[in-house]
Amino acid sequence: MARRICGAHAQIMGAAEVSVAMRTPAGIRADVQDALLVQRTLIKTFGPRGTVHLLPTDDLPMWTGALSAVPTGPDGLPADLRLSADETDQLVAVMAESFADRDLTFDELGEVVIGATGPWAGALVIPAFNSAWPRWRRALIPAARRGVLCFGPDRGRNVTYTSPRRWLPGFMPADPNGAIRDLVRQYLAAYGPATPAQFAQWLAGPKRWAADLFHDMGSELTEVDVEGTRAWLATDDLDVPSLPPRGVRLLPYFDAYTVGTHPRDIVFPGVAHERALSRGQAGNVPVLLVDGIVGGIWHQRRSVRLLDVRVYPFLTLSADQLRGLDAQVGRLRTILGADARITIGPVEAGRHL
Repeated sequence: MARRICGAHAQIMGAAEVSVAMRTPAGIRADVQDALLVQRTLIKTFGPRGTVHLLPTDDLPMWTGALSAVPTGPDGLPADLRLSADETDQLVAVMAESFADRDLTFDELGEVVIGATGPWAGALVIPAFNSAWPRWRRALIPAARRGVLCFGPDRGRNVTYTSPRRWLPGFMPADPNGAIRDLVRQYLAAYGPATPAQFAQWLAGPKRWAADLFHDMGSELTEVDVEGTRAWLATDDLDVPSLPPRGVRLLPYFDAYTVGTHPRDIVFPGVAHERALSRGQAGNVPVLLVDGIVGGIWHQRRSVRLLDVRVYPFLTLSADQLRGLDAQVGRLRTILGADARITIGPVEAGRHL
């Protein structure tokens, strides 16, 4: 499932567990945790858009190769706060050595990096909420893209970082040119038909670069018409479902479907555009999917013994849809291992920033 959705957004780990488990017949959050920490068939690292994702471990060579092929845009920080190419190389090289035989927390990694490179790496210059982060933190995502860093097991409340080579013996990033083409095909299999601009938005890459990439793939891609809009599919994946999507789904924060699916005006019609998007960005609010379209929002509140699920549909649900919603809450109950109660009514919970 993580492969088919091109990774599960894992900034909120509980949401990632629900995203993956909900797409299986009987999986629970413990199965996702087992895949990550015991079986190691999943890996937690910086994926699309530089955000934390769960990716299939076997696909990591493709992902690191493909992400290395994405041009980086202008740095939003002032010039004196940025990392130069040489500074980034220094920091990544130190990280590569640091993870050879151990996992390190953020603070531990900072001590090692600053000790090896100098005080400039530890300067608190990066704006972060009500504080500031050290300059070396800017090298975390480049290190992940180069295959040097991924997340290790949590140590209490602290995250740790480690080397993916300890999880995947013999690991090497794939050739960027071939890897980015593989990723285009995987993306289109999940979210196509799609345009180069939509692919660029999903990956946080330049639109012109994405357009050139689609053009260069030539006969590997086929242009199709989506309600008057030009879009593309992989040529070997042109089958269209015989029936439209049916049923209801509860999707958590930053679910891959809401983040990756376009056009937004079709997927988020009417009031959904106002309530389930934040300045056009999807994922900040858990959504109720009705026949493939965002038809409501929802919120969960968990106490020691009870999961209180409140759902706010934007349309009147049929009897079949209400039964489907009960079934979804039942799956949520099983996934999280908690008794659940459902309430239909307005949801006032704020967006996740």
